[in-house]
Amino acid sequence: MTSPLPAIDARNLTLSLGQGDSAVEVLRGIDLTVPQGQTLALLGPSGSGKSSLMAVLSGLERAGGGTLVVAGEDFAALDEDALAAARRGRIGVVLQAFHLLPTMTAIENVMTPLELAGLADARQRAEAELAAVGLAHRLNHYPAQLSGGEQQRVAIARALAARPALVFADEPTGNLDAATGVTIMDLLFARRAETGATLIIITHDPALAERCERVVTLADGRIASDSAVR
Repeated sequence: MTSPLPAIDARNLTLSLGQGDSAVEVLRGIDLTVPQGQTLALLGPSGSGKSSLMAVLSGLERAGGGTLVVAGEDFAALDEDALAAARRGRIGVVLQAFHLLPTMTAIENVMTPLELAGLADARQRAEAELAAVGLAHRLNHYPAQLSGGEQQRVAIARALAARPALVFADEPTGNLDAATGVTIMDLLFARRAETGATLIIITHDPALAERCERVVTLADGRIASDSAVR
């Protein structure tokens, strides 16, 4: 029996920001293979390339060089429109700043990406996902009417509602107090386990990293260490 294709297969990924003499190398030859269903933490100091690597792996940024296959799609060969289409339904993203649309209610924030993906049952899925994160009673509230923890729950529901193969979380507890952060991470890990998604978390928190199966540390745009936690 052959093993399934990896969720991510990256070879010699590079990325530079700026042009000419002012160009800065952000990623300097990243090799990374992530099996389907794995939980992985990306650690490293500010400026090490963590967020840039997430942006490239999630298709939000194009690599300057190298090869990248994500969820069976050759991201390196796709133009911007094709990348957007490839991300849709395959990749969910949870960010530190929530990034909810302020003029939309909780359910509208979750429904909109599902509708853009052409799912006929967008409302039912959105309602079910918000219920799963404990917000069945807050469907029609706007972000300004929600606490930080509730907004991040909406963001998690939005990221997972389409059942993506891959979920990226960039400092998902950075804007939350410690107790709320623990609750949110418990929720994210629980929802990931239920959906079977591959989860990649960018964090500065070693305790959070230890909850993952694998920890990859970046330094100066390169992988400095790669180890199994459990």
